[in-house]
Amino acid sequence: MRIEPTEACAKELDAKDPLASFREKFHIPEFKPGQPYVYLTGHSLGLQPLKAKEYINAELRDWARLGVEAHFHAENPWASYHELVTNSLARLAGAAPLEVVAMNSISVNLHLMLTSFYRPTTARHGILVEAGAFPSDQYAVDSHIRFHGFSPEKALVELAPRPGEETLRTEDILAKIEAEGDRIALILLGSVQYLTGQAFDIAAIAAAGRRKGCLVGFDLAHGIGNLPLRLHDDGVDFAVWGSYKYLNAGPGGVGGCFVHERHARDAKLPRFEGWWGHDKKTRWAMPRRFSPLPGAEGWQLSNPPIFQLAALRASLELFDAATIAGLRKKSELLSGYLAACLKALPEGSCRMITPDAPSERGCQISFHVHEPKERLVKRLNESGIICDVREPDVVRAAPVPLYNRFIDVYRLTQALHTHAKTKAAAR
Repeated sequence: MRIEPTEACAKELDAKDPLASFREKFHIPEFKPGQPYVYLTGHSLGLQPLKAKEYINAELRDWARLGVEAHFHAENPWASYHELVTNSLARLAGAAPLEVVAMNSISVNLHLMLTSFYRPTTARHGILVEAGAFPSDQYAVDSHIRFHGFSPEKALVELAPRPGEETLRTEDILAKIEAEGDRIALILLGSVQYLTGQAFDIAAIAAAGRRKGCLVGFDLAHGIGNLPLRLHDDGVDFAVWGSYKYLNAGPGGVGGCFVHERHARDAKLPRFEGWWGHDKKTRWAMPRRFSPLPGAEGWQLSNPPIFQLAALRASLELFDAATIAGLRKKSELLSGYLAACLKALPEGSCRMITPDAPSERGCQISFHVHEPKERLVKRLNESGIICDVREPDVVRAAPVPLYNRFIDVYRLTQALHTHAKTKAAAR
């Protein structure tokens, strides 16, 4: 059907949505009794699946009932609990089960991966990054560069948009790799830029990096659960992610890691070693020497956080049922409808910075507004809308296909439209 920026179109799209029933499997915060918020911040914290409480309570009961014996005798034994989410994560990452593991937080995982995959030399110690990447990534790469005795000011190779533009062009990224690749040890980019919502061409970047002898890693904080991924086929060396955004595992949710299978049994790779990464066959014999598990599990440090994994498991079951292909199809419609509604607003009221092409974005649409941040947030909240605004004036709206509706998008843009009309009348 034709996408039009109207309420009638939103209602028709919702009526035809084959994934509409998944909304009922989440707790939606309420603006007023019986009236849910329009929640458009799944890119920051995903909503709670109904089954999260049930699954966490099951582990609380086993803890009370069995104590330490629950590691091996719980309904879902804790010693292997993280394996319950491995296949689901592999499907979302486009990976083999050997290549993924649920562990730690995203920043911890990034430091572990940099320890193994940033191996600088005097001639080749550069790291290619986005200028303005999320601070966690910037701090991590700066600290590893300094740890190896180099200067971030000299080692960092930063990618910035062209003058007057706000997103990167793929051809510029590839040209930078070609021009600077001989001094670049590692390429580390986000799969989706956290502020602009731009999705990068992982396959093209990974291929360009490998041609120049660079190792390639991605921060999937805004990518996993948002876009279909093909990390194995794309040849990425490693990737890290959190699970509290699109994966809906709750605040502080356990993150994850991908390590390509070509590194699965590489004994020469340095790493920080931990007991839980040791070979399962001899782990409980407490050997003095570390023998890593093959694949991503070999980077584990300690036994997994069971309650966090239980919440993640509740969410991943929904991804398995909806499928990332089905979610992506709806997401393209949702973001396309949002873009159409924004373009229909009075001229000058906002300016979209996320790329127009669906292939270059996930579900997040970012746009500039001409209104102070604090006033805009207050006004939207008073209208029953939870939205994210970044300094100085960038709104990040993420209609998530698992639980957002087209009418949610319409209500956001109507709130913006009403303000624009009022402002215009005042002039």
